[in-house]
Amino acid sequence: MKKVLFVVDVENEYIIKESPYFVGDVSVQTIRLNKLISFFRKNNSPIIFIKHIEKDSKKEFKKGKRTDIISNINYLPNKDILIEKNKISSFYKTNLESVLKKIKPKQCYVIGILTNLCVRSLVEDLYDRDYAITVMEDCCIAFTKKTHIFTLEDIKETRPEIEIKKVNEIIK
Repeated sequence: MKKVLFVVDVENEYIIKESPYFVGDVSVQTIRLNKLISFFRKNNSPIIFIKHIEKDSKKEFKKGKRTDIISNINYLPNKDILIEKNKISSFYKTNLESVLKKIKPKQCYVIGILTNLCVRSLVEDLYDRDYAITVMEDCCIAFTKKTHIFTLEDIKETRPEIEIKKVNEIIK
């Protein structure tokens, strides 16, 4: 079964304390994510990183250091696929659709920042395109734990086909 890992918006903007988008400490999620990335690499499964860059921003999500992938995440620019977006949807005016047509994944695993916004948007877009989806709950983060939990519960309630799992359930 062809699997693909989506890593959504794990960018410096979210860990800059002065940023209005600061989510706090993501070190625990980063450790889990790196384990997941290693697992996918060992299995020769594609990894798609998605970055949010605001076109005309003077500060937040401005192309450059603020939108670089968080440095301690095991991103390999020569191996991993990178999709740059400027809206919440990872599909809007990007080449993600054509990338997926080439890969033809049977199962999509999704992690990222913010659970309730860009992660959820990708999950819904994949769902509407009939992909099988697993959201890795312990590798996602929102501004609050309450929002994170509510979003995952809502996804499960409204789309019961979508699996919600933890990294240790995938890496055995």
